[in-house]
Amino acid sequence: MTSDAAASAPAGLDGALGKFRDMLASDGYDLSWSVTEKDTVVVQIEAGPDACADCLVPLPIMESIMADALAPTPYSLDHIVLPADAGH
Repeated sequence: MTSDAAASAPAGLDGALGKFRDMLASDGYDLSWSVTEKDTVVVQIEAGPDACADCLVPLPIMESIMADALAPTPYSLDHIVLPADAGH
């Protein structure tokens, strides 16, 4: 998420998802999100050049983690986009 996007992020999303952005960054991934017209969130995870290929959990687990993180907000998870070579 860019600093411009962070500044305009709906209340609660940065708090709900920001800790995961920091955690994934330590493994070489960039986590960003966008809100759809239906107040659902699309989470995108992109691999950096030094990303740890074995560090991402399988998609169903990632979906559960992100959905739980969004539970206290007025938003729900739409879907997650993983890197093409994630193998999940």
